[in-house]
Amino acid sequence: MSKTVLISGASIAGPALAYWLGRYGFKPTVVEVAQTLRGGGQAVDFRGETHLTALERMGVLANLREIRTGGSPMRFVDERGRQLLHLPAEFAGGDVEVLRGDLARVLYEHSLPGTEYIFGDSITGLTETAAGVQVSFRQSAPREFDLVIGADGLHSNVRRLAFGPEEKFVRHLGYYAATWQLPNYLGLGRGSVAYNTPGRLASVGGDHRDAAKARAFMVFAAPRLTYDRHDPEQQKALVSEAFAGLGWEVPRLLDSLRQAPELYFDSISRADVDTWSTGRIGLVGDAACGATIGGMGTGTGVVAAYVLAGELALADGDHRTAFTRYEKTVRGYAQSCQKGGDRTGKFLAPGTAVGLRMRNGLLRRRFLLNWMLKEGRKVSSTIALPDYRAELSQSRG
Repeated sequence: MSKTVLISGASIAGPALAYWLGRYGFKPTVVEVAQTLRGGGQAVDFRGETHLTALERMGVLANLREIRTGGSPMRFVDERGRQLLHLPAEFAGGDVEVLRGDLARVLYEHSLPGTEYIFGDSITGLTETAAGVQVSFRQSAPREFDLVIGADGLHSNVRRLAFGPEEKFVRHLGYYAATWQLPNYLGLGRGSVAYNTPGRLASVGGDHRDAAKARAFMVFAAPRLTYDRHDPEQQKALVSEAFAGLGWEVPRLLDSLRQAPELYFDSISRADVDTWSTGRIGLVGDAACGATIGGMGTGTGVVAAYVLAGELALADGDHRTAFTRYEKTVRGYAQSCQKGGDRTGKFLAPGTAVGLRMRNGLLRRRFLLNWMLKEGRKVSSTIALPDYRAELSQSRG
C-alpha cells in the first residue's frame, strides 16, 4: 500500500488533500516554497451543493461561516464617481465567501495533526523507481515517497518536472490581474468600487476586518508579456505602464502600488493537462485544470482533493486504480467549472466602449443577474460526491 505522500503546495488543495489522507491512514508531507502560510489575497467563494457538501464532510463549513465576509458588492462608476452599475453581494460571493488567507489558515490547522509541513523549500527533482519517487529539494535532504502530488497551482513545479514545460499546458487568455493592499483613504466599507476604460479595470475595496485597510484590484488586456515572476518591481512597472494617464482614483492607486510591500500579479490563464497522472505522480486543483480567476478553482480544488484521497483509500493505496477513478470522477466537472474563467477578463474589462455599455446595460436587469447566479450554482453542483467513509466501512465490514 502507498502510504507516504508528498504534496507540493500549501495553499488550498494541498492542505485539503493532506487532511483527508491523514484521516485515511496515509502519511502526508506538504512542502511549500513560501516561508509561512500566505495571508491576505482576494475573497474566494463556494457555491452550490457539491462545494458545501465537501466542506461539511471535512468539518470546516461551520468554521468558514463564522469568518465569512458576507459577500462583496461591486459598484462600477464613471470618471467622476457617478454610479453606472451595482452588482449585489451574492453575485460574486456565492453561498460562502471568505478571504483566501483565512481559508488557507483553516485548512492548514485542520490538517496539521496528521501532516508534516515543510516551509521555505521546493522540489528540484523527481525520479520514479519501481518502489516510489526519489525527491530532491532545494534545501532539505533527498527523500523517497510512495506518491507525489502537485497541488501547486497554475504554475505548478511538479507538473513542470514530471509532465513537461508550462507552455504545453497553460494558455494565456489575453489579460493580466494585479492586487495589493493600501490604506483605506476612501473610507470604503464592505464591497468595492470600480472604474473601467476599454480593456482596463481599476478597483478598490475595503478590508473586511480592518477598516483602516483596503485592497486594490486591477485587470488589463495585453498579449503574453515577458517578465520575471519573482521580481515585484518589474511587475509594478508593467501595471503602472498599463494604467498611466487614467483618471478617477487611478493615480492615487498607482502611488500606493509603488509603496506596496506585497503584490500579486499574474496572467489570466487556464491549464489543460491531457492526463492528470504519470506513474506515481499526480496533479490536483489548478495544476491539473485551473483558471486564474472566475473558474471556481477554489471549490474545485477542495472537491478534487476529497475525491483523490477517497479513491486512494478505496484502492488501498493502489495509485494506478485510484488515479484513474479520480480523474474519471472529477475531470468533466472541473472542466465545466473552468469555462467561467475564459470569460473573466472580458467581463471585468471589455475591450471596447460598446462592450462596456452592453455589459452595464445587461447587468442592470435583475432577471439576468438571477439567471447567472442560478447557472453558477448549477454548474458547481453537477457531480454527486461519493461517501467514501461509508464505502470504506462497508468494504472493511
